[in-house]
Amino acid sequence: MNTTTLVDFPSHDPATGEVIARFRNSSKEEVDAAVSRARASTQAWQALGFNGRKKILVAWDAVLTKRLEELAALVARETGKPLSDATLEISLAIGHLDWAAKNASKYLSPVSRNPGLIMANMKARVERAPYGVVGVIGPWNYPVFTPMGSIAYSLAAGNTVVFKPSEYTPGVGEWLGETFAEVAPFPDIFQVVTGLASTGEALTSSQIDKIAFTGSTRTAKRVAAAAGERMIPTVLECGGKDPVIIDKDANIKKAAEFALWLAMSNAGQTCIGAERVYVHHEVADHFIREIGAMAAEIHPGVNKNYGPATMPSQLNIIQSHIDDAAAKGAKFLIGGTDSVQPPYVQPTIMLDVPEDSLAITDETFGPTLTINRVHDMDEAIRLANATKYGLGASVWSRRNGEKIASKLVTGMVSINSVIGFAGIATVPFGGVKDSGYGRIHGPEGLHEFTYLRSVVSERFALPIAFTTFKRTKFADRFITSVMKFLH
Repeated sequence: MNTTTLVDFPSHDPATGEVIARFRNSSKEEVDAAVSRARASTQAWQALGFNGRKKILVAWDAVLTKRLEELAALVARETGKPLSDATLEISLAIGHLDWAAKNASKYLSPVSRNPGLIMANMKARVERAPYGVVGVIGPWNYPVFTPMGSIAYSLAAGNTVVFKPSEYTPGVGEWLGETFAEVAPFPDIFQVVTGLASTGEALTSSQIDKIAFTGSTRTAKRVAAAAGERMIPTVLECGGKDPVIIDKDANIKKAAEFALWLAMSNAGQTCIGAERVYVHHEVADHFIREIGAMAAEIHPGVNKNYGPATMPSQLNIIQSHIDDAAAKGAKFLIGGTDSVQPPYVQPTIMLDVPEDSLAITDETFGPTLTINRVHDMDEAIRLANATKYGLGASVWSRRNGEKIASKLVTGMVSINSVIGFAGIATVPFGGVKDSGYGRIHGPEGLHEFTYLRSVVSERFALPIAFTTFKRTKFADRFITSVMKFLH
């Protein structure tokens, strides 16, 4: 069906298929109008200054906090994830919004620079200026936490924002827009445009000044190509095939517990979730026993450990990865080729999986995990890096964690923990290779939504002029002598 002809579209409960509500399938004209309104509001939003914007964002943060249970219930219904997981996601997002609001001034204020001896009569500073209008395209797996890393930091930096939530979680997006409007001093600072893929394409091709996209690598490349036609900068946060590396001196029981959660939570629908484990052969049997026993107690379903696949089409990918691994000789510690039972996927852990199987090379995005033994940590590092992705990683070692982490080609690493980098507002979040580029969170996340502007001005006039066609021979001799003296 041609989605551009649809006026509206439904949001479904992924566990039952029940229609929750219907939402506007915003047209290109409607998206362009939203961007135009956002641009008209940029000057007033920037004129509020850091303190003025902080007050508004802190007020929004308070609304989200007071109504956390309400939002969590909506997230749980649209994504299918347990209410507890939805609550954790929103809590982390609230923390990032608060940090961005309160630290924008510290990291984005103008900085004076030394003009040097030759230009000593000049005053120099570097400013960070907001782009103007930022377009944000969010995902469905973490519909609050992930886009908030672009929305909050863009707004704190002085940009206005047009947000296109996933077509699987449009209600969450609209809720965010409505609650911001409750505290906004004037309209069109933060707008939400719901819709299908055509709406996202319209936002990408609109007159925005920067685009922040979270989603598949394949779609990210199309977004980057479209933005590149107009030289529009992008932030791309894409998929991952994150490894867990377990050294022989690791706390095996804790590593097994955390790796299992990292692989299975949110039905494995986490870009920074675990998909591969490389465990030292001396402790492999111990680790496998521990994780196997724990995995036997994990079950999908309503009010259970994790929910259904939010996007039904992902079930076909998960099934193909399991089938391919089985065909290539992988053994099953738990689960099997019958693990996909729509709309759920049973926990699936595979052992001795060939490195050329889809379950190793491609993002599965389901509650599956591969476990392979390695002779030493050099082999673990080599295999962990032998992927087109480079988003996150988890390293378990009492003595060698820092050393191992430093050799991983990845944007983020947790040592003796999992996804710690997602909850710490002061550190940047993002990947390399096919996992994308650009950063959200931390000072770097604020920097991401500004551009640099160098400003120099004359403090006093020099008796010798250099930047003129009337420059004298004496001026030439003077500058040559100074250069020789200095260098």
